Amino acid sequence: MSVRSCIMSNITTTKEGATMAANIYTIENLLVGNHYRSRTLSGEITHAEKDNRAVWYEGCETYLVEIAPNSGYNNWGRKTWRTVAVKVGA
Repeated sequence: MSVRSCIMSNITTTKEGATMAANIYTIENLLVGNHYRSRTLSGEITHAEKDNRAVWYEGCETYLVEIAPNSGYNNWGRKTWRTVAVKVGA
């Protein structure tokens, strides 16, 4: 399994025994639709992609996210990009 994907599973039981079904989500898919907040910007993440630039924290990957602002200085209605660090692994 790649560190860029996350497994969230549902466990169902049948008469024959327990079976397991897993849904696999990428980090990009998990970021999209979430709320982003910083000192200068607040909004919804509309797009995310892995960025190969430097990572600031150990055990993290860098992602470039597009934000649709709902508040912030001189950003109302304009989409803007921010870089975020996402912790991966255990």
